[in-house]
Amino acid sequence: MRPRRGTVFDAAPAWADPLLLAAIFGFSLFRGLGASPLLNPDEGRYAEIPREMLESGDFITPRLNYVLYLEKPPLHYWLTALAFRLFGETECAVRATGASAGLAGVLLAWGIGRRVYGRRGGMLSALVLGTSIGYLVQGRLAILDMLLACLITASLGSFLIAAAGNGGRGDCRCYSFFFFAALAVLAKGLVGIVLPAAVVLLYAALRGRWNLLAEMRIPEGAALFILVAAPWFVAAGIRNPDFPRFFFVHEHFQRYLTTIHHRYEPFWFFVPVLAGLIFPWSCFIPAVAVRLWRRGKRLSDADLFLAIWAVLVFVFFSFSGSKLVPYILPMFPPAALLIGGTLSSVADGDFRAVRGEAFLLHAVLLGGAAALPLYSLLAPRPAIGPSGCAAISALLLAEALIIGACRRRADTAGLLLGLCLMTYIEGVVGPQFVLAGIQRRRSTKELAAAIAGAARPGDAVVAFSAYPHDLPFYLKRRVTLVGDTGDLEFGSAHGDQSRWFIDERTFYGWWDSPGRLFVLAYEDDAAAIGKTVRTPMKILGRKGKMLAITNR
Repeated sequence: MRPRRGTVFDAAPAWADPLLLAAIFGFSLFRGLGASPLLNPDEGRYAEIPREMLESGDFITPRLNYVLYLEKPPLHYWLTALAFRLFGETECAVRATGASAGLAGVLLAWGIGRRVYGRRGGMLSALVLGTSIGYLVQGRLAILDMLLACLITASLGSFLIAAAGNGGRGDCRCYSFFFFAALAVLAKGLVGIVLPAAVVLLYAALRGRWNLLAEMRIPEGAALFILVAAPWFVAAGIRNPDFPRFFFVHEHFQRYLTTIHHRYEPFWFFVPVLAGLIFPWSCFIPAVAVRLWRRGKRLSDADLFLAIWAVLVFVFFSFSGSKLVPYILPMFPPAALLIGGTLSSVADGDFRAVRGEAFLLHAVLLGGAAALPLYSLLAPRPAIGPSGCAAISALLLAEALIIGACRRRADTAGLLLGLCLMTYIEGVVGPQFVLAGIQRRRSTKELAAAIAGAARPGDAVVAFSAYPHDLPFYLKRRVTLVGDTGDLEFGSAHGDQSRWFIDERTFYGWWDSPGRLFVLAYEDDAAAIGKTVRTPMKILGRKGKMLAITNR
């Protein structure tokens, strides 16, 4: 649906849209990106691997704490290593890849939405995606899933535009679908091609448009896919003979089909996750479903394709035996496009089309504004302090008042613009109270600084019974592990690692030897160490329940 003349979306020339979006969401995604320390385990892991790549010069075999770490492909590591070269080994550089992918995802939503829903639909789709609280928060973290979501969006978006642009005649001969799917495989493995291929096949089957597969020039596209994706897999397999079995069997099929990775959640796990992460726009998902249902056989190709894309990603990960919150990030762009298209179709219409959603939002925001101060007072260990709860509560109350005013005036456009503005402000302000606090609590940066200030190059640094993934990054050196190897189990079994993976008996011998030892341990473990060894310990630093101790 084309926007009417005189709307806010016509206030600037069309070419300014992506520049405006890049400025708006570049600010929210990159603002203060390096102000807080790395969040364990993911950010510490995805910082240390590229740092070791630069140190060793080996960009084929990823290593974590200097042992093989072949769980994931290397694209994210390569991009982070490039950021290190350009900006130094900082927290901001670690997170730059995810933030850049998040911004690219917003611009892709605008481009796809503009082609299938018009200018206003494209802008609303981008605004919905960029102001979804879960998208913004995860875009400011160093995780693989945001890059995967961006590349899958580029792959499936190129197919959608090609298929819908000219009735499927000729446009599908572009190869960007295969190119970006290959990059998605290099970002996180087979899911990068499984999901795009499944969406295309299901769409062709439901629409009866099998001719699209012929027009995609699959032989040439497959050749391009192999040319981009295969070289690293071949090189990694040659250098590491155990790689194919471990990567494809253990890290793909066993991870998906079993609970071997101890990340089991019930089938409905992603229902509340999705509702919370896309809030406030998740309140409009029922309206999207009603719109699609009412159209029935008159459903447009774009609506059907986006619905298949969103539902398939949701169902695919819901069936997985391993579930984590970021896994459904590839669902965010199609969901935002469907919501943006729906909002575009009702923006100039009767307020009754969004009356129910406005009532629900008003109630939820008022409830949240009232509950947050109580949470800061009653929770035993609140993740947000009193000042943070007060600030966020005030923003939620202001948003509720704006929605209430729009309800009284029956102002649909005002409701949508008010939601965009307030959720954007909340997204800019909120992370400094919520995300930054969590990052500080789950980081060893301060303890690493205490150790670095006292340790000499020949001294041993030990992590006792727990491996903080950011410790080697902040120390710029290898750490010896005592006890559980965690996600270094595969690497610890290759080569002579007896110096770096030791049992408690060996550790106690080290402690009472003449050598200097610096240890990171939880306070209960430190107390047990003190009762077992002869040499008294000195505490270098304390953070929460974790201590930095030394024997000299």
